[in-house]
Amino acid sequence: MSCRYEKEASLLIEALNAQGVSFAIGLSDAEAGEVECVFGFQFPPDLKALLQQALPISSGFVDWRAAMGSKKARRQIAERMAAPLEGILFDIKHNDYWLDSWGSRPAVFSERKARVERLVADAPRLIPLYSHRYLPDTPCEAGNPVFSVYQTDIIYYGNDLASYFAAEFGFTLPGAFHPANEPKPVAFWCELVL
Repeated sequence: MSCRYEKEASLLIEALNAQGVSFAIGLSDAEAGEVECVFGFQFPPDLKALLQQALPISSGFVDWRAAMGSKKARRQIAERMAAPLEGILFDIKHNDYWLDSWGSRPAVFSERKARVERLVADAPRLIPLYSHRYLPDTPCEAGNPVFSVYQTDIIYYGNDLASYFAAEFGFTLPGAFHPANEPKPVAFWCELVL
């Protein structure tokens, strides 16, 4: 893990802790690897550095360690990971939502559903962070934007992980950070941003 990511993670943990976020001991390499294997994604390095230094466990955060020992916790995380697709499908069915980039709109809901399920399956996985905020796993590099996802009400909540946490928890980033001026493009999900 890069010293830069470790230093930035330490500063974020300190700032989050000052805002009342509780932490447990960070994930080990083995635990992080197991989470990635079970849920089918790879943590981007900035998020991985944070989770391996200290695991946020306050209400609303994902307790990745609990998921490794509890079927219930694993199911809850799987449901959070499925929520973006379920929300899109809800709006397709009930609010006539459809993007031109998805091609011609099939007349039958089951065909619309199948097409969007394929598109989401091919898209970067969204890793739940806190509440309904998600970080894409691809590209697997630092600096991915954070999305707020509620059905098709999808917005950028941070141009990167650090700016997201600062916005969500109301603190100013230390001078050591150089947050992205604009969000990095992410396949599929950027098209849905309002």
